[in-house]
Amino acid sequence: MFQWQQNPFLKYILTFLVVFCILYYGTFGFIGLAAPGGYYVPFFNHYLNYPAWLRAAILMGSQGLLYIFGYHANRPDQYLLVLPDGTAVRMVYACLGYGIMSFWTAFVFANKGSWKRKAAWIFGGLLAIWLINITRVSTLLVANSKHKTMPFGMDNHTWFNVCAYALVFFMIWLYDKSSKSEKLV
Repeated sequence: MFQWQQNPFLKYILTFLVVFCILYYGTFGFIGLAAPGGYYVPFFNHYLNYPAWLRAAILMGSQGLLYIFGYHANRPDQYLLVLPDGTAVRMVYACLGYGIMSFWTAFVFANKGSWKRKAAWIFGGLLAIWLINITRVSTLLVANSKHKTMPFGMDNHTWFNVCAYALVFFMIWLYDKSSKSEKLV
């Protein structure tokens, strides 16, 4: 037997790193295949382009949230969300949150538990991260429209990372707590 099979912590770390790298760096590779130019594969772009779907979901969610609060934003193309005064947010690949989503998915996948439980936690965590990203895009658009700056001089990407990782660490705590209570039953 290999040493990692006998050491649960080493197995956990290796599983986490492998899953994280596949998801995170695989997304870079996928973007390279789905974006015109370079190693472009039209099939990936037209039928499997999950980064574009994620971008659309974030922008549409932000558009809906803004509408609830009385702001009428439109999407002139797949990258932009624009208010009537011309203030816009451009959603590029780095803004999608796939790094934090990869981290969360790898964490849950590497932990013990049934596939059903893991799937529920992964889905719930990804949904929470998506909601934070929608809130960030909406807040940024309104703040820019009102000529407000981000607190402490940090940019919106840094604020998203701070909020998203705080949420993930809270979800890790909840996951661990639910794992312990599940063992007691």
